[in-house]
Amino acid sequence: MKKNVLMGVALIVAFGMSSCKSGESAYKKAYEKAQAQQSTPAAVTPVSETSQQEVAVTPVQTVATVTPVTDYNNVTVRTEDVTLVNGTGLKAYSVVVGSFSLQANAVSLQGKLTNQGYQAQVVKSPSNMYRVIISTHNDKVSAAQSRDKVRATYEDAWLLYQK
Repeated sequence: MKKNVLMGVALIVAFGMSSCKSGESAYKKAYEKAQAQQSTPAAVTPVSETSQQEVAVTPVQTVATVTPVTDYNNVTVRTEDVTLVNGTGLKAYSVVVGSFSLQANAVSLQGKLTNQGYQAQVVKSPSNMYRVIISTHNDKVSAAQSRDKVRATYEDAWLLYQK
């Protein structure tokens, strides 16, 4: 009895697996149809001279409106108890432009920033991430203004408050 049930299940599985295959002819038909559409040029309808009309074209002018932030009291700040790895020292608020799991990557970015004239520093967070700080400030307002200037190049820049 068990052999018959087992054989029946095996036949059903085998039949199910074989009926799910896509035929090669379906793929071939789709390929030939795509080739035919690609090889035929698009139809071009000629325009007669009597049907042409003059159209006035006005160029579009876009004006970018940037509203400067004047209230920096609600700026988001991340608080971490970081330790200085490479640099001169931190003030209360810092602008972070990069976070790396490898210290070598952070030091590399620090070198690039130093060559550009910044006093970049590297700190280590409690989560073992190496943060690259481009500038450090005593107050939140000047740090936020510095971050906004840097965001043209480092769009993910954020503020760090040293505990």
